[in-house]
Amino acid sequence: MSEDNQYSDIADIQDSRKLSAVWLVPFVALIIGLWFIYYQWSNQGPMISIAFEHAEGLEAGKTKIKAREVDIGLVKSIKLKPDLSGVVITAQMSKEAEDMLTENTEFWIVTPRVSLNGISGMSTLLSGPYINMEPSLEGKAESDFEARNEPPVTPIGTPGLHITLNSNDEFAYEKGDAVVYKGLKVGEFEDIYFNLEERIVYYNVFIEAPYHQLITKNTRFWNVSGVKFNLGANGLEVQTGSVETLLTNGVTFDVPKGMPLGQQITERDYFDIYPDYQSASDQRYKHGVKFALMIDDTVRGLKVGAPVEYRGLVVGKVLEINPEIYAKQLVMDNNYSIPVIIEIQPGRVQQDDSPEGVAILEKQTLAEIKRGMRATLETGNLITGALYVDIDIYPEMDAPDSISSFNGFTVIPTVPEEIGQIAEKMNQVLNKINQLPLEEFAQNANELLTELSKTAKALQHTSQQADKHIIAEMGNTLKEVNKLLKSYQQGSTTNNEINQTMQNMQRVLEDLQPLIKQLNRAPNSLVFPSSPHSEIEPKAKN
Repeated sequence: MSEDNQYSDIADIQDSRKLSAVWLVPFVALIIGLWFIYYQWSNQGPMISIAFEHAEGLEAGKTKIKAREVDIGLVKSIKLKPDLSGVVITAQMSKEAEDMLTENTEFWIVTPRVSLNGISGMSTLLSGPYINMEPSLEGKAESDFEARNEPPVTPIGTPGLHITLNSNDEFAYEKGDAVVYKGLKVGEFEDIYFNLEERIVYYNVFIEAPYHQLITKNTRFWNVSGVKFNLGANGLEVQTGSVETLLTNGVTFDVPKGMPLGQQITERDYFDIYPDYQSASDQRYKHGVKFALMIDDTVRGLKVGAPVEYRGLVVGKVLEINPEIYAKQLVMDNNYSIPVIIEIQPGRVQQDDSPEGVAILEKQTLAEIKRGMRATLETGNLITGALYVDIDIYPEMDAPDSISSFNGFTVIPTVPEEIGQIAEKMNQVLNKINQLPLEEFAQNANELLTELSKTAKALQHTSQQADKHIIAEMGNTLKEVNKLLKSYQQGSTTNNEINQTMQNMQRVLEDLQPLIKQLNRAPNSLVFPSSPHSEIEPKAKN
C-alpha cells in the first residue's frame, strides 16, 4: 500500500466558527408567529358574558353577534348558571365594538317572530339564530350583561319621549299596542310591570317625535280598545279608536276641553289611564263639596259615578251609595233611609276650582235649601233603568225648620221622582177602591141585572105582539092606497073627470083674457066706463 493510500481514509475535522443559514428558517417563523400573536392580541376586543334564559339555537364557535347586520363578535362558550335559572355565554368581541359595550347596551336572540308589528327574523331560517346587539355610547363601560327575552319595540336612540302609564283596571295592554292621537299611531307600549304591593300595572310607553311635544302636564290618557257601547243615564254612547285598536288594544290622549295646554313634558313622567274621555275630563275638577241624600225609595239603577244635574246641567257625581262606614241602622228596618253621598264641584257651577270656590258653594247651597232646593232620583234611560240625581228649586216647598246633617255632610232634602209620584197616586186610588163595599155593589148589580133581564124579556114579547098588529094595519093601508091609485089611472072615471075639469078651466081663462087686458090698460074702467075705442095697432113705416 502506498503512502498516499495510507492517509486517504482519515477525515480532517475542524471546529466551525460560522452560524448556518438553516437556522434562519425557524427563527423567521418564530418571529412571524409572535407578530401574528401580537397582532391578534392587539386587535381583538374584550371578552364579555351575557346571561340568557335559554340558549335555544346557540352554538359555541358558530353563533355570531351582530350589530346593524355587521359581525362584531363570536360565541366562545355556553354554560349553565350555578342556580340553573338560565345560561351564560362567553363571547369574544371585536376591537371596534369595545366603545359600544356600555351599561345601556342590550342583547337579544334573533329568531323568526310573528307579532302585531309584523314578521321579523325570517333570514335566520337558513343561517340559524344569532345574537343581536343594540349598541349605546352613553353610560359607563360594562362586560357583564343581562339579555332581553324579546327585541325592544323602539330602537335605542329613536327621537321621542318615554313615559309611564299606570292603571288599576283590567285593560290588559300588551307590548306593541298602539298609542293613538286623532286616529294617527304616534307611539307604542314597550314594557309591562305589575307592582305587587300597589297592585297596579305600569306600562312603559314611547311617544315618537314630533308628537312627543303634545304631552303636557294637563294631558290625559284614556282607553280606546275595540268598540265600546255605553248605555247609561245619558243614553247610548259608541266609542271607537283607530282600525288597529279595533283589532287589538290601545290608548289615546289629549288635553280636555276647557283646560289650558300646560307645560310641556321633556322627561319621563307618570300618567293614569282612564276608562273613557268623560272620566278623563272629569279629573280636571280637583275640589268638591260633599252632600248626603236620604232616599226613602229604591236606589235600583243608581250607580257610583252617576251624574248629578241641576236643571239638565251636570254639576257633580255620585260618590257612594249606602256606605257601610256611615250606616248605623239595620238595612231591613222599615224606617231605614238609604244614604247616598254626592259631590257638587264648584268648577261646574261657574265658581273657582279652589278652596274659596268650595266655601262659596257651601254657603250658596245652604241658602238654596231654605228656598226649596230638593233632590230626586230621575230615570235617565227607560231601557236600562239607569238613574241620576236631579236637583231643582221647588218654591211651593216649605222651608225646613232646620238643616240636618249626616256624618258631617249637609243633607239635601229629597222628593219622590215623577214616576214615583204617579205610582203613589195610583196606590192611593187603588186603596180607595179597595175600601169601597164592592161585595154590596156586586149584589145590587146582580139584582139590577136580573130586573133588567126580566124587563128585556117583557119588551121582547110586547115587541113581537106589536109587530104582528103593525104588519096587519100596514097591509090594510097598502090595499086602500092601491085602490086609490087605480081610481086615478088613465081611462078611469076619476081620471076623465079631472081632465074635463082642467079643460073647462082652460076655456074660462081664455074668456077672461080681454077683461084682464082692459084692467091692465085702465084699471078704473070697471067703475067709470068710457066710450069704446078701437085699440091702436102699430103699423109699419111706409
